[in-house]
Amino acid sequence: MFVQVIEGHVADREELKASIDHWHNELAPGSVGWLGSTCGVTADGMFVMLARFESAEAARRNSDRPEQHQWWMETAKLFAGDVTFHDSPDVLTFLEGGSDRAGFVQVIQGRSRDPERLGRMFDEATMAQLRQARPEVIGGLVARYGDSEFTQAVYFTQEAAAREGERQEEFQQRYAEDMAPLMSDLRYHDLKQPWLYSPR
Repeated sequence: MFVQVIEGHVADREELKASIDHWHNELAPGSVGWLGSTCGVTADGMFVMLARFESAEAARRNSDRPEQHQWWMETAKLFAGDVTFHDSPDVLTFLEGGSDRAGFVQVIQGRSRDPERLGRMFDEATMAQLRQARPEVIGGLVARYGDSEFTQAVYFTQEAAAREGERQEEFQQRYAEDMAPLMSDLRYHDLKQPWLYSPR
């Protein structure tokens, strides 16, 4: 899998949603190898998108289409400032991966102090424990790029259940012991009303 992460502050979220809806309706059918997209705007106006493709080649073919270029030139005007892109051919998925069933998506960005150990945290045994302890977690993915940077998206059934799970003493202890030491410079983007797209 290949993931492109796009982020930037939004000038008009409703117009941006309409533009992405237009892409899904009109341009997505011609995007061979596109697997789906997770998008949303945080409370402070930050837009985040994770576009999933079968491969880097599929993503490049999509970007090279004239209609894609034209769409982006118009859509870029809806942002208040620069838009950042991160391309990741190094993607880990867990449980169901990206899911259109999610009612809440939390995106976490930062750096990994130990990329290899972080990758091992998503093995089958650990994920079985996660499924039992946190049934509200549908799945997720981690896209790694640059100098040990990553973007992680976790898909939850709903925000209230996610917050309740975070408050569990066992989860807090495990996070402090296992996950927190592996990550730094963390930024959280809560997509309370995620825009979820898949091929039709």
